[in-house]
Amino acid sequence: MLRRKLSYRVSVEALIELALWLAVPYITIGVIWAFLHPDQVLNFQRPLEGVVPAGADLIETNTFGATSVAQADYGMEDLAVEMNLASARLARAACDKFSTPDKPRFVCGALGPTPKTASISPDVNDPGARNVTFEELRKAYYDQTKALVEGGADVILVETIFDTLNAKAALFAVDEYFEASGERLPIIISGTVTDASGRILSGQTVTAFWHSVRHAQPLAVGLNCALGAALMRPYIQELNKVAPDTFISCYPNAGLPNPMSDTGFDETPDVTSRLVREFAAEGLVNIVGGCCGTTPDHIGAIAHAVAPLPGRALQRSYFYKEAA
Repeated sequence: MLRRKLSYRVSVEALIELALWLAVPYITIGVIWAFLHPDQVLNFQRPLEGVVPAGADLIETNTFGATSVAQADYGMEDLAVEMNLASARLARAACDKFSTPDKPRFVCGALGPTPKTASISPDVNDPGARNVTFEELRKAYYDQTKALVEGGADVILVETIFDTLNAKAALFAVDEYFEASGERLPIIISGTVTDASGRILSGQTVTAFWHSVRHAQPLAVGLNCALGAALMRPYIQELNKVAPDTFISCYPNAGLPNPMSDTGFDETPDVTSRLVREFAAEGLVNIVGGCCGTTPDHIGAIAHAVAPLPGRALQRSYFYKEAA
């Protein structure tokens, strides 16, 4: 069913990362609040009750920073599993509330990049230094994946990838969990191009990034965060060319950061939706939506703008032949 829907536009919102553009502690506050006050989180952060009716089909869990590696910065690594369970259950409840036979909603269990990188030294004077190991990342992502699936996730989303080695640890852990559980869910992989160089932070181009993660045979691959839609366009075009055998996702920020704006970003819903519609009209994408700075109004405008347009056609046999 999910594969059939991706023949058309699907809105996806990087939902409940609280003020993602500000700082990691704010993300952590959102994660903790969802864990400690699940009865209040819908009103506190608004997105689940606002974005789902606006048109979102894929609802992302509030777990961007909910790995033991990320939570160790605050001495809360032991709570990571419970945070993921709580957030997945919230998203599951919202999806179930608004799903209909002709418009089902799906929970995307989000695995974020962590504040540590396996490929880049944290010390400019010691290029070989690392503050995290592949094994530490693997274990953290395994525990997170397990909790998200148990909480009701339909899809695993490895997102905002700025270090491909971190992503490989996540994908290894996800596959390891699938093997152990006997259940295999679709995977969406979303990288982040950090500047006009067209590369992710660990140095790969979009093409190199895709070939590094293609072995995971994802339901979709795409880009999110860091850039607004206008600056992201050439990299989505590149991905469209090099990934003909899977779907393409794109959920940009609402332009570039502006601390004087109410949302931290300048683009209004009509601007973002117009830009994203151009992607769809060009046949570049299957999943679209918004990341930092976007609101329920942005998601509603995007959903409305792309609804009449056909989705990007696959150019080769799809990875998941049994889903055809």
